[in-house]
Amino acid sequence: MRPPGPVLALAAFAAVLAAPANAERPHRRPGAGTANPSALVAAEIAFARAAREKGQWTAFRDFADNEAVMFVPEPVMAKDWLKGRKDPPAPVQWQPYQVWISCDGTLGVTKGAWQRPDGSVGYFTTIWRQQKKGDYRWVLDQGDILTHPLDQPDMLSAAVADCPAPRDGPPRDGPPPEKPRVPREERRQAGMDGSGQSDDGTLAFSYHVGAGNARTLSISLRKGDAMVEVLSLSVAAEPAG
Repeated sequence: MRPPGPVLALAAFAAVLAAPANAERPHRRPGAGTANPSALVAAEIAFARAAREKGQWTAFRDFADNEAVMFVPEPVMAKDWLKGRKDPPAPVQWQPYQVWISCDGTLGVTKGAWQRPDGSVGYFTTIWRQQKKGDYRWVLDQGDILTHPLDQPDMLSAAVADCPAPRDGPPRDGPPPEKPRVPREERRQAGMDGSGQSDDGTLAFSYHVGAGNARTLSISLRKGDAMVEVLSLSVAAEPAG
């Protein structure tokens, strides 16, 4: 496995923390070489800030993609589970430590640490999809409790996928072909297995939920001519009751 890509100083995001959560950011049309890790980190920071200022589940609803999946611990469609859910008196807090993003910027992953008001700690992994207007919404959120907190790095690391080789022949005219439509009743169910990838195929993820809601999550990033697994996580099954 090759070492992570560009390294971004945490201090570089101080301006993001100070900026309004709904600040407009310039949108670049997705394409080879348009990945912007700082925009992904900005989304994660705005998400965490909204949880503090507006309420935990309110923020989860506001930042969720319509097809977002979360684990409670069984997989559920996030917006269905979150609908009408009351915010806890004090929210969980979290900080991103690592970022992976596709070459075209249409899909990204953040991983970091969380802390609950009761003193428990853990890690989170969130997958983000870029929307038509250029902003990001999360499509999968998962994590687990830890005995000891994650070590906080001095620098936030960001790995960008290698871009695919240009296609042979002249550029294709007109808009890209539409993705096949999936019936709503199928889309509104969170399966025990799930997967997805960026528009350019340079970042992909898959998860599996087994007996006792044990689950695994794998993230792969394009490096050279191959897809390389850069993150593999597992959550133990619930104790038998």
